[in-house]
Amino acid sequence: MIQDKKQLLLCLEYEKILYSKYMFQTKSRYFLSRLKREPIRMIHIFLRLSRKADFYNVRKQKFGNPFYKALYLYYITKKNYLGEKLGLEIETINTREGLMIYHYNNVINGGSIIGQNCHLHGNNCIGNDGKSNKCPIIGDNVILGVGAKVIGDIYIANNIIIAAGAIVVHSFEEEGITIGGIPAKKIK
Repeated sequence: MIQDKKQLLLCLEYEKILYSKYMFQTKSRYFLSRLKREPIRMIHIFLRLSRKADFYNVRKQKFGNPFYKALYLYYITKKNYLGEKLGLEIETINTREGLMIYHYNNVINGGSIIGQNCHLHGNNCIGNDGKSNKCPIIGDNVILGVGAKVIGDIYIANNIIIAAGAIVVHSFEEEGITIGGIPAKKIK
């Protein structure tokens, strides 16, 4: 959770570098992405708005300042509007820096806790199971393939790859493995 301005700026810079390495290696490529409104650029804008909304949400709760409330409303409204257009329903309040979203149609429940450098390849869902409000805890450097779902009160260890189309409903505490299938099991 982003607590102060320094953390916010570090997170935004870190994610800017990640997205730049992936998509915008040259200035001309970056300029063209702006003209063409490329999806990855729009996703990065969504993520920046979400991080700023999270920051001002924490500030308004901590200080109760009407200025922070206004900024929170501004950023959350812009984020939700863009998210609606992009098919992204993502709460980043409990998401550490380095979230990489490659394609649209992702859902992250605000109660989920996600570690650093999580990669979502599109059509992913991270949330509760409908029986309770408890959500997954996902470690650092976890990669979710296209269509992978992580559901329920479970724990996913660090450095796990979740195969495309997998539905994860049980915890995996062994680091560095690959899981897949319905329901997911260890593959490698």
